[in-house]
Amino acid sequence: MTVIATMVDDSPALLAEKVAAQRNRPGYAMDPYFYRSHLVHERELDAIVYRSWLYAAHVSQVPKPGDYVQFEIGEDAIIICRDEAGEVHALMNICRHRGARVCEEKRGNRKTFVCPYHGWVYKLDGSLKAARAMGALEGFEMADYGLKRGRCCVYEGLIFINCDPDAADFEPALDTVGAALAPYDLPAAKVAHSQVYRVEANWKLALENYLECYHCATAHRAYAKLHSIQDLDDRHSEITDNMLARAEEQTGVPGVTLNHYQAYSSSKAFGTDVYHSRYALYDGFLTGSDGGRPVAPLMGRFTGYDGGAGDFQLGPLCFMLNYPDHCVLYRFTPRGIAATDMEIVWFVRGDAEEGKDYDRDALTWLWHHTTQEDEYIITRNSAGVNSHFFEPGPYNPGYESICTDFVAWYLNALVP
Repeated sequence: MTVIATMVDDSPALLAEKVAAQRNRPGYAMDPYFYRSHLVHERELDAIVYRSWLYAAHVSQVPKPGDYVQFEIGEDAIIICRDEAGEVHALMNICRHRGARVCEEKRGNRKTFVCPYHGWVYKLDGSLKAARAMGALEGFEMADYGLKRGRCCVYEGLIFINCDPDAADFEPALDTVGAALAPYDLPAAKVAHSQVYRVEANWKLALENYLECYHCATAHRAYAKLHSIQDLDDRHSEITDNMLARAEEQTGVPGVTLNHYQAYSSSKAFGTDVYHSRYALYDGFLTGSDGGRPVAPLMGRFTGYDGGAGDFQLGPLCFMLNYPDHCVLYRFTPRGIAATDMEIVWFVRGDAEEGKDYDRDALTWLWHHTTQEDEYIITRNSAGVNSHFFEPGPYNPGYESICTDFVAWYLNALVP
């Protein structure tokens, strides 16, 4: 476990000073202060994470009334639960009496949630069902003490939550990439595998690493051999143009080549980031696997391979890389000042059978291998930026332009 020493001279004034200084150096990596400050971490949770739309679960994980999974962010836990009427809720796992957690298991099925401390009972929609002996308190109203809730948005089988009751709706933004996402038929898909990779580094280091492929050629040899995005656009324009020209015919999907960027500084409303583009795999490769060969039945409405992949962003901290035969979702979740959960979820057709239609090891090999490599470089990046001698250098304007966009958005969210 990485421990970051407390900055004894930290203060809101220092935070404002550091933000101003960073704004005066556009195009440069962030000052180590933003990875070390406990004040910054708390401000990030309040001003960014809990105000953003975050991927929480897939509908297949809560198919029946009473089914639930937990989503942990920072020091908080949120219960994603389906009630008797079929509605999905995001319930804060905090008893309204004295704060004990009302659910411990990571997933399961319950008729109610019962606090183990004093026995308060909550329904699946979070409303308070019973509070033992609280009738003795004059004016106590059960309706006033339901579990706190976040907002939910279920879109194409993906469940997103937002802890800000005043957040902008996410669906209008998602609709702008819906034509590209819908053909994978994610509502009917299933989770073939998911895995959490705990990285001992600040969440921004993990996210910045995902936002650029400057490192791909050196750190991800297997990935870089397949994916043209590891290089600048002008170096593979012919491959990309050829793929885009044949994409609709070979995949059978109109609109599969949609190109749309509405993320970070370009997002229409805070926390509603969306993006899609289709980029080419190098000639001879069909999907993201060892050797680029198909590893599962075609997804949804896809009828063939075009040698391309759909690259999506769905909220500030969630991304998908969708191949014709499987989809890979990435979620970045802050768990502490120097701890991040990088979770990968692999989706296949809902009727695909493991061992018959796909081999799980073959399906997951490329992105499991790539994420292990990422963990290695991110933790070393963390060690470096926490050095007293680190001085931030410039982002590469071609390879790391999205990092520059992210930093500008991040600073404005931290100190408007």
